[in-house]
Amino acid sequence: MTQQPFSRPGAIDLSGLGRPPAPAGAPASRPAAPGAPSDARSYSVLVDEQGFQGLLEQSRTAPVLLAFYSRTRMPESGQLADDLATVVEEHEGRYLLGLVDIDAVPQIAQAMQIPSIPLVVAVVDGRPMPLLQDPLPIDELRTALTQVGQQLTAQGITGRHQPRAGAAPAAEGDEEVVDPRYAPAQDALVAGDVDAAVAEYQKLVDANPADVEAAGGLAIAKVMQRTQGVDLSAARAAAADNPDDVDAQTLVADLDMLGGHVEDAFTRLVNLVARTTDKDREKARDHLLGLFAAVGNDDPRVLAGRRDLASALF
Repeated sequence: MTQQPFSRPGAIDLSGLGRPPAPAGAPASRPAAPGAPSDARSYSVLVDEQGFQGLLEQSRTAPVLLAFYSRTRMPESGQLADDLATVVEEHEGRYLLGLVDIDAVPQIAQAMQIPSIPLVVAVVDGRPMPLLQDPLPIDELRTALTQVGQQLTAQGITGRHQPRAGAAPAAEGDEEVVDPRYAPAQDALVAGDVDAAVAEYQKLVDANPADVEAAGGLAIAKVMQRTQGVDLSAARAAAADNPDDVDAQTLVADLDMLGGHVEDAFTRLVNLVARTTDKDREKARDHLLGLFAAVGNDDPRVLAGRRDLASALF
């Protein structure tokens, strides 16, 4: 099957976006688990002149969104900015949102040559691209950012922003150090070669089964591998039509993971375990354990998922 492109009117199609080599120290040692918890800290910042350039630099770690709005001139644009902040928080690090009030900082809007509001711009590796130009209901915003995130992941753009407690961007130079053991796998992801990334992580796991970091990276890379070229709508339709088909249900669980809907993925598979038997139950359980590894055993959602799995099994 072919992957359905993101083609919402007024939004940009990121399918042609390539990723240049990452700067030294920028990529994480393993792809970040979708929807990592934020500890209630924000992934949205109010933009001023002093912090604007630093905010753009953050796009070299993970995508930055800029929402241009005016509550006085167009209240709908302010509502879009508020809804976008809510949705960005749900993605917990996949995006960092810069809120640009054009009445408070008109010089930024002028510098960016903003034609009208509302306008949402995606910045990836320092390159700005218009994303949305019309007010959208919050549910459509969720769909839009999920689809954009899936396209970015398919191209090896897997970085995540660190949570921040205040409105100021993180200080420049706060870069994550790369463990050289994981560099070949991370380089493969940056190059868009998911199969090579899986192979590199597998080598590390084979050499040291106790390497939790490598095991987690392998699990995430396998999710990306299994969902390459998958049509999201077709996969969900097949799962809805075949609720006990293990392959159909596990595929949608993988897609939920990539979209940041971790709890949905866990719940789907726990319910599948509860209503299947024998080899089907074992297959569903093993797949769920793989998703637990992708998120991390210390994650509270994994701890809850393990409790739910135990109840489903016994």
